[in-house]
Amino acid sequence: MAEDGLAPVKRIGMVPERARLHIAMTVFQFGYAGNHVIMRGALNLGVSKLVFPLYRNIIALIVLLPFAYFLEKKDRPGLTPSFLIQFFFLGFLGITLNQGSYIFGLDNTSPTFASAVENAVPAVTFIMAAILGIEQVHLTRKDGIAKVLGTLVSVAGASVITLYKGPIIYSPNPSSEKSDLLLGDTREKNWTLGCICLIGHCLFWSSWIVLQTPVLKKYPARLSVVSYSCCFSVMQFCAIAAYFERDPQAWHIHSGYELFSLFYSGLVASAMAFAVQIYVIDRGGPVFVSAYLPLQTMLVAIMATVALGEEFYLGGIIGALLIIAGLYLVVLGKNEESKYSTEKVVIISSLSDNNGVEGPSKSSLIQPLIDC
Repeated sequence: MAEDGLAPVKRIGMVPERARLHIAMTVFQFGYAGNHVIMRGALNLGVSKLVFPLYRNIIALIVLLPFAYFLEKKDRPGLTPSFLIQFFFLGFLGITLNQGSYIFGLDNTSPTFASAVENAVPAVTFIMAAILGIEQVHLTRKDGIAKVLGTLVSVAGASVITLYKGPIIYSPNPSSEKSDLLLGDTREKNWTLGCICLIGHCLFWSSWIVLQTPVLKKYPARLSVVSYSCCFSVMQFCAIAAYFERDPQAWHIHSGYELFSLFYSGLVASAMAFAVQIYVIDRGGPVFVSAYLPLQTMLVAIMATVALGEEFYLGGIIGALLIIAGLYLVVLGKNEESKYSTEKVVIISSLSDNNGVEGPSKSSLIQPLIDC
């Protein structure tokens, strides 16, 4: 009954908000999965690991700024020194350190491994959000058990894809020359350094996901938060690249593939990813965002099979099924949590009405902090 009362409010347009969040995160993971392979190809062609992310974020900033300025012109709060400091650190932590550690980690490992390591993000994000009180975890209730179990199952599924091959299910006669071009030969790379950088990448990404939530509560203009953070990151990358990258050739674009990878990373993996991610964080919470990351490992494995002609193993099938099951459990837990919160508010509202006290406003019903 309570849900029926909320249904008209929760639906904007023809698609319910819950469905929009799931669609947004699925599109996000498809785009980011492709970035792993495309970025690896760019690194093999010798792009600068400092100049490339600078150009990438300049493109993202150019795309985001007009939307942030015009769409949030009336809703954007005034800038204060406190907000500027928060945006500076969000840019430094979530973009500069995040992308910097990722590109050095990817350069020394492989796309599949980089994607697999990122599956630590859901667990780390879940722990951080629970410690800070952003994500409520009730282990004595069905919703809490489902969220914890779903996160663990998804991570386990991604680990199976990475660690267990099993018998070959599909063999498309791969072209080793094509695979070497895009995936690269990591035998001469520093695998240990790559692993350390990717672990740092996961920590920075998890921190960024979690810390955006309290910032959005005080500055509820999503695209503006991302744009300011991206602007500070461009300044930071510019200073770092200007100091360390002294080779003039490193600042030039030498091929069409470099240009393509640059625009793909800037438009899809940065501009679109930033906008989608902060939208879902604001409406669904940080754990909802991170819970979808294991899907990326499955997508990278499929892309490698279809586009690069790699063999597909039984481990990939098992891992994919576990990832889907884990995501279903997380979604189930979030739905149960939403129902519990709605019922609780309705009960309190009824008690208040019986006592002659005005109940809570509609805004408390339609905009909970964590909702799916």
